[in-house]
Amino acid sequence: MSGPTGAAPGAVQRAPSPGAVRGSAVGAGAPVAGPVAGLVAGRRVWLCDLDGTLVDSFPAHEAAFRQAVAELIPAALPSFRYADHAGASTAEVAALLTGDREVAARLARRKQALYREFVAAGRVRPFPGARRLLDRLSARGRVAYLVTAGSRGSVERVLAGSSLGACFRGLLTADDVPVSKPDPEFYGLACRRWGVDPAEAVVLEDSAHGVASAVGAGLATLHVHTTEPAPGAVAVRGLEDLVSLLEDK
Repeated sequence: MSGPTGAAPGAVQRAPSPGAVRGSAVGAGAPVAGPVAGLVAGRRVWLCDLDGTLVDSFPAHEAAFRQAVAELIPAALPSFRYADHAGASTAEVAALLTGDREVAARLARRKQALYREFVAAGRVRPFPGARRLLDRLSARGRVAYLVTAGSRGSVERVLAGSSLGACFRGLLTADDVPVSKPDPEFYGLACRRWGVDPAEAVVLEDSAHGVASAVGAGLATLHVHTTEPAPGAVAVRGLEDLVSLLEDK
């Protein structure tokens, strides 16, 4: 998946918004078939990321981080690119931006407070097809868990505001584990916590960080909102494509 123009080598890659995706891997409105159908066949457990995968939160996260950086470490603002950190936890990004542990903690707290204000203001909404996909998984006897690098406080607010919380059997956040994506242990811990056999699971992710964590843990992985998947994943243009696939089953 191509990162933003001018991104440094090795920077985290993030898919463009669903409406901006172009390409031939999974075209607009095209049925999901072939590799995707084969990947999900017979897999009863879905491990889903939240930010950028099920909800369109990237703009709110970016705005919150930019404001927090401007307030606390303004010298870093000109070179700050949130897209380079997509998929990482707030605490991890804050630590990378400053070598001062106290300043990093203040930065993380301020960013989270701003983001939660944006959530309360309705600036984070589910992507088209998110609720239909989760409902279809339930109707087809699949089990969905949420595996996100977001903080529990922020995640719970998003789930409440989007009415998605009841769709998941379990929730794992950055507050629950000592590592963060792209560390494979993030998904490894999720599987052990819920007794999930990796051979029976498929992961839904949107960022290179998330894909690296899932693939590294030996999990079949769908990279959504893109036509150029990160290594080891299979591309899916949008959530509605997955809904169509499950409806055909």
